[in-house]
Amino acid sequence: MVATPEKLELSATHASQDRVAVLLMGYGEVESYADFANYNEQALNLLTAKFAPVPTWVYPPLARVLAMFDRHEWGHQHDHFVSPHNTIFERQRAGIEQRLQATWGERVQVFKAFNFCAPFLPAQVLPQIQAQGFDKLLIYPLLVVDSIFTSGIAVEQVNAALAQTASGDAHWLKGQRYIPSFYNQPTYIDLLANLVEEKIHANLAQNYLPSQVGIVLMNHGCPHKAKGFTSGIQESQALYDQVRERLIYRYPLISIGWLNHDTPLIEWTTPDVTQAAQNLIELGARALVFMPIGFVTENHETLLDVEHILVSLSQRYPQVTYIQMPCVNDHPEFLTMAAAWADPQIAALLAAPALTVNPQGSPAHQHHHDHHDHHHPGDHHH
Repeated sequence: MVATPEKLELSATHASQDRVAVLLMGYGEVESYADFANYNEQALNLLTAKFAPVPTWVYPPLARVLAMFDRHEWGHQHDHFVSPHNTIFERQRAGIEQRLQATWGERVQVFKAFNFCAPFLPAQVLPQIQAQGFDKLLIYPLLVVDSIFTSGIAVEQVNAALAQTASGDAHWLKGQRYIPSFYNQPTYIDLLANLVEEKIHANLAQNYLPSQVGIVLMNHGCPHKAKGFTSGIQESQALYDQVRERLIYRYPLISIGWLNHDTPLIEWTTPDVTQAAQNLIELGARALVFMPIGFVTENHETLLDVEHILVSLSQRYPQVTYIQMPCVNDHPEFLTMAAAWADPQIAALLAAPALTVNPQGSPAHQHHHDHHDHHHPGDHHH
């Protein structure tokens, strides 16, 4: 099909108004020790409040106490550890944007927002998106599992920021879409299994039989009760089951390992990573591979927590070989699939007619009772 000059001109003017901002969302991690207390307070407010019976006045002092622990752990035990999380996340953002722009051009831009880290909090980033003239938003939490602690926080913060930026009788946002987590995406599952196999092939296959190689697939720990919210256990379990299914025929010793934040009075997912490793060693594993599957961006859990676990295991079982694998991070294959998951949503946003939402005239407390629709007792159709 040959485009006439008129057609081209039309699409160019059309394109100038039709732009999509992709809001790539992650946790974000503190890079300066001075920020620990503030970070912890944000995290307690948004995370702990969802499952622990903690009154809000406790947050600031508790955050300061936790900051002291963090400072000890990161500063003294780990030689002034600075989390690489934010740097890796920026590489993920840039890589996804590059791939999306190869398809969509300048009409699509990828912005990052962190749940806990200024200056990239959603309330700081959304006004920039608005100021740059975008009126369509794709909310994209780069988090493996949807739960109240992951995407729930992301949407909660976006909603709070959108409420703040609404003015006049028409909301500036004319289109909105969302990408749910990707725990069940075959491309992600295959990549995880392939990375584990390549690692075993490169480092362990010469010295160990396949049945002597244990694989611990590490998920984000979840509390069992979260005030009725979904806490991500089922999705995390489903992810584990599918990665295990790809590997089990060659490597029979595989276990889920939950990276828990063991808080008092809260029942967490089991087995934790230490228990999982011990179980596999008991079954004859002489080498162990630890692969994070419930995280795609390196963070202090996948680095420090796992390192602590491996140090204590190697003291108890010095005869075993331990391999700590990285998250997928900015692996080119991962960035390609992450961009591909966004394509249909961007297409939908560009094709959809503009939404018109009046933030002023919210029909509060209007309960519509259509009496003729009411079923009488005994009308239940099952």
